[in-house]
Amino acid sequence: MGKLVKTLRARGLSMMAVAACIIILAAVVPLFLQTAIMLQSFNQAQLDARSIEIQNQCMILSNQMTRTGYLSSEQKNNSLSSQMQAIADAYNGRIVIVGNNFKIVTDTFNLAVGKYYISEEVLRCFGGESSSTYNREMQYFANTTPVYDTVDGKTIQGVIVATASTENLISLTDRIEGSASLFLACMLAVVAIFAVLAAHLMLRPVKRLQQAFDRVARGDLDADIMVDTYGETKQLAQAVQKSLNKLRAVDQSRQEFVSNVSHELKTPITSIRVLADSLMNMDDAPVELYREFMQDISDEIDRENQIIEDLLLLVKMDKSADSQMTVAQTNINEELELVLKRLRPIAKKGNVELTFESFREVTADVDRMKLSLAVTNLVENAIKYNVDSGWVRVTLDADHKYFYIKVADSGIGIPEDSLDHIFERFFRVDKARSREVGGTGLGLAITQNVIQMHHGVIDVESTLGEGTTFSVRIPLNYVPRQEAKS
Repeated sequence: MGKLVKTLRARGLSMMAVAACIIILAAVVPLFLQTAIMLQSFNQAQLDARSIEIQNQCMILSNQMTRTGYLSSEQKNNSLSSQMQAIADAYNGRIVIVGNNFKIVTDTFNLAVGKYYISEEVLRCFGGESSSTYNREMQYFANTTPVYDTVDGKTIQGVIVATASTENLISLTDRIEGSASLFLACMLAVVAIFAVLAAHLMLRPVKRLQQAFDRVARGDLDADIMVDTYGETKQLAQAVQKSLNKLRAVDQSRQEFVSNVSHELKTPITSIRVLADSLMNMDDAPVELYREFMQDISDEIDRENQIIEDLLLLVKMDKSADSQMTVAQTNINEELELVLKRLRPIAKKGNVELTFESFREVTADVDRMKLSLAVTNLVENAIKYNVDSGWVRVTLDADHKYFYIKVADSGIGIPEDSLDHIFERFFRVDKARSREVGGTGLGLAITQNVIQMHHGVIDVESTLGEGTTFSVRIPLNYVPRQEAKS
């Protein structure tokens, strides 16, 4: 059935045509098979009945011949002869009586009286074995029945050889087959009409669903595609609706991202323009003021450059995770020590205690530079958004499959309604403080991308005013996506 459906679809038939063909086949094929089996059974039953009738008639003749001494008397019983003739005519056949000397005593055709009749069936019948055979090609039955001696009833005096034509039975079967064929043709027409109507009614919800999909394909992402006529169409519509929701979210995110990029890139330029205009409008500004303004312009240029570099890094990461990875066996303990060593001056400047705790030596397959970037972003944020005399604790642990990095701080914390958005590009919890400490709003997005490129996950827990904990889990062994799928 599966191959048939594929063949029908390969020939370009519509779903309704395929469904109609399946309904027709499902309804007509069993009917054809049942009709064929019934005709075969009827034909065989007719032949079996005819065979039994002939055997019974021959047994009756044999008993009558035995009682009347038909073979031993010189004067033949005209009544039996007439009865044999009537039976032979009734079955459109022939009855031959063979004596014990293999000479034909009686022949309803009156063609072979006095001639010898020797055949395998006659010989077996003289041995006491009756037989009944059917010649399918010639369409007749042949039956041999022994005739016993009148005195002892055990000695075989002769054999009745009866043949009966089955042409009338075959003709009857042919007529029934013709009627059955006509009936099947009518049934086929009725089933075909019913199948087309049923397929049309059954597939009407699918057509409505297809029309809704067409509207979506034309760009109408808000189209109502819910068709819940059947469980299948409801599930399909729900699945597509989920995809549409994700597309809408992606489209909205893209628009927001473009808007945020425009805003973030425009802000430093606006500041530079304001500073430059201020300088140009000052005729006799002191050198110190010039230096201050030029320093501010330089800072804004650095900020613009940092935003552009972070954007390029994100774009590069989005292209292909596996192709951007340079994986090697790395001592994670040593790598974290290096990161913290670079950040200790910043922590000291902010009066933040920076500690590192490792439960065991950990070696894993990672891209050292990218992992260092991700951890640096987490620790640097923990330092920048901390309180005076606060602390930042970095811990490392591992099991047989993953290694775990935690970055906990005693900082200002993150509001609960912002936790779901902190990994979004350009999202800032405290915009004023972010600009003050020099953040671009892309650090956590880059961190999440790096961890996902390592096939890991990152979670965050935070309480406003108490602190934040970022938890990272990364596999010890890196397996490329394509290799993992195969």
